[in-house]
Amino acid sequence: MENNSRFQFNAAMIVPILGWIYIFVGLIWPFENAVLLWIWWIDIFLSVVVHGIQVFVALPAGTHHGFSRIQTAIYTFIFGATWWRPLQNTMKE
Repeated sequence: MENNSRFQFNAAMIVPILGWIYIFVGLIWPFENAVLLWIWWIDIFLSVVVHGIQVFVALPAGTHHGFSRIQTAIYTFIFGATWWRPLQNTMKE
């Protein structure tokens, strides 16, 4: 991966995108089914809390590859480890 701020999409990023869509669907049309509601709450926890915590881990990799701290925070919050992990792996090479 080049040492610049070019965003690179990978197929694994579809999972967090689907998670965010699921959250927004649940906000617009609240789930009445208990299982769907539990999945929705788990998705909120993973997407908001876990991705939020990952921002701190992602900052060194993002800045190393030319991303600003804001870009790194936004991409990590949206895509989680599917975005920053490939950056971190190329730092070790």
